[in-house]
Amino acid sequence: MDYTIFEVFALPFMGRALATVVVLALAAGAVGLGISFRELEFVSDGLVHAVFPGLVIGAMVGGSSGLLPGAAVAALVAATLFTLLERRGGSDVAIAVVLTGLFSLGVVLVSKQEGYVAQLQDLLFGRLLTVTQQQFWQIVVVAAIAAGIMVLTGRAQLFRAFDPAGFEAAGHRPLATDLALGVATALLTVAGVQALGVLMVVALLTVPMATARLFTRRFALLIPIAVLVPLAAGVLGLWWAFAWSVDTDGTVSPGALVVLLLVAVYAVAVGFRLVARRVRRIRRGGPRTAGPAPTAAPTEVCG
Repeated sequence: MDYTIFEVFALPFMGRALATVVVLALAAGAVGLGISFRELEFVSDGLVHAVFPGLVIGAMVGGSSGLLPGAAVAALVAATLFTLLERRGGSDVAIAVVLTGLFSLGVVLVSKQEGYVAQLQDLLFGRLLTVTQQQFWQIVVVAAIAAGIMVLTGRAQLFRAFDPAGFEAAGHRPLATDLALGVATALLTVAGVQALGVLMVVALLTVPMATARLFTRRFALLIPIAVLVPLAAGVLGLWWAFAWSVDTDGTVSPGALVVLLLVAVYAVAVGFRLVARRVRRIRRGGPRTAGPAPTAAPTEVCG
């Protein structure tokens, strides 16, 4: 391929795709912190799947312009439902039943449309390279609101995550804080689903922060790393997808490639953590030299 990476991203559709990844990565860093510290990865997965019927209904009613309103309504309803289930001690079984039921409803609805296979593929895997200017600005606004909610409630979210009993004893309202996190997650899901699709958004919500927590224990570095990881995966994924299409005259989903790179970085982070743990264990044991083991000092007896 004769194009440089700068020339590739100077193309309007590639530049817009990269800008979309940047916006989503910035918002995912803030929202992912709350999801990870509250250990709500499974709930966020359920929320993403619950958005699917809203996408389908929105597309049926208003075409491509109806995707965002339909997804927003479904996401907010699902966020409230999952928050109440989690607060009332709802089991993973209950959440699984809700998400599979809603997801199946979406599949049934989309199967009644003409060309439903292509529509289903777009909704599941996204259309990162075909994000329009209007959709891009919708993503910017929705992602900014999601990140803004997390910034405004950040202290409460951390207090709630690390000391739930103390949080409630201090007079805070757990339900309001939980709903704020649920709404922020729902909005980021809505923002990302148009570009990355339902299945890919799950990785965006969970993998970057999980990777950051493996690389560092310093709180101040968590969000920067969680932002840089999807940015790097986005640049490389888009670049490789473009090169693949040009060089082989084939097609590859850029969203799927971005997610594969995210998973690869997570695997590297796991290896990094294992090596670091091994090094610490060796250091605690002290240097090992040849020769007889040192004998213990004699015990002095007074008297």
